[in-house]
Amino acid sequence: MEITYYGHACFLVTIGAHRLLFDPFIKGNPIAENVNVDSINANFVLITHAHGDHIGDALEIGLRSKSQLITNNECNHWFAAKGWEKGIGLNHGGKIKADFGTVRYVNAIHSSQCPDGAYGGNPGGFIIETAEGNFYFAGDTALTMDMKLIPLYCKLDFAILPIGGHFTMDYDDAVIASEFIECEEIIGMHYDSFPPIRIDHAAALNAFRKSGKQLKLPEIGEKFSM
Repeated sequence: MEITYYGHACFLVTIGAHRLLFDPFIKGNPIAENVNVDSINANFVLITHAHGDHIGDALEIGLRSKSQLITNNECNHWFAAKGWEKGIGLNHGGKIKADFGTVRYVNAIHSSQCPDGAYGGNPGGFIIETAEGNFYFAGDTALTMDMKLIPLYCKLDFAILPIGGHFTMDYDDAVIASEFIECEEIIGMHYDSFPPIRIDHAAALNAFRKSGKQLKLPEIGEKFSM
């Protein structure tokens, strides 16, 4: 599958003919100013929680692309009230079939509030199982023992984990998380966008290297295959 990184926690994952966009936040990200939001189209938009740095451009892209929204139940209702009615709301443990495979909504330790102050539901992550491979998109989370459940569901080919610290786990905790989920290939997210989450890239890469795992820190706009 092909992946494009748009900064922060925003990734476009192409699985066959299907384009999955995760946590679209671009215009508000000061280090993603060269990304043209108008050029991004998606069949599915998956949102882990309601914070502005994860839903900032979701409504615009979703309505323009006529995307299927997949998120938690409260976020789904919030977007429906704004005119995006093509949504599926999940809660922890929920699993659905989609055209590209299956989506399971799993626990994340974080908070969730919509930009207007409305309750944003339970934050979560996604386990995606497809014919082209399986991956875990953690969303914003602390290290949690619940991650040890993930290998019971499927064998992961890669995982996308937050590594910036301050609001989520840092890269040292992400190393432990990669052990919990039994995954060798990790893509970093939620780092460098703002001063509190800027990281030492060399130190992060070395932390994973010492554990025998591979960390990828993509450039904004970079396309790569997994």
